[in-house]
Amino acid sequence: MNILTAPAFFAGLALSLSLIMAIGPQNAHVMRMGLRREHLWLTVAICVVTDVSLIALGVGGLAQLGGLSAKLMGALTGAGAVLLFLYGAQAMQRFVRPAAPAMPDAAGEPENGMSRRRAVGLALAMSWLNPHAWLDTAVLMGTASLAYARPDNAVFGLGAAAGSLLWFVALGVAMWSLGRRLTAPWIWRALDGLVALMMWGTALWLLAGLV
Repeated sequence: MNILTAPAFFAGLALSLSLIMAIGPQNAHVMRMGLRREHLWLTVAICVVTDVSLIALGVGGLAQLGGLSAKLMGALTGAGAVLLFLYGAQAMQRFVRPAAPAMPDAAGEPENGMSRRRAVGLALAMSWLNPHAWLDTAVLMGTASLAYARPDNAVFGLGAAAGSLLWFVALGVAMWSLGRRLTAPWIWRALDGLVALMMWGTALWLLAGLV
């Protein structure tokens, strides 16, 4: 890497990590899939590809266009709030009526667990219908990249993409390791309760911003 572009890369890396580390809907979904050891790396790959795509969109021109329009942002926010309410309701249902978690088989995959199609759908919804993802990766990253002239703005974007990759892989590895140890039913019930409250709280916060 050219010594002149290194500061831009690490600035993008640091900003990406600082934004993505907050436990939002996307991270919570990765954590749950990791702890249950269900299609974790497929979920991680979808989250990373989404982040990289939004970062490229932001750095490549969204910031220069003035960000997302108010109507589009409102539509994304409303859709995201509905998604979070539904996902929170599913988690609360598991909390009220807990079922035995799917235990890994000899190959490390859960028996009778979530289908691959459903896992892909949930990961896509949590990534593309998440207003925070659009704000943090596309709008904020795109705006921050304006501090650098070409080609340093692209290097900034590469650093941001690297931050997303590092975070989701590290989170996946950590949750996969913990999934071997966390088998008590009350732990899963507590996790579902926390996820439900967090999803509903985030949804209400999003809707309050539309008023």
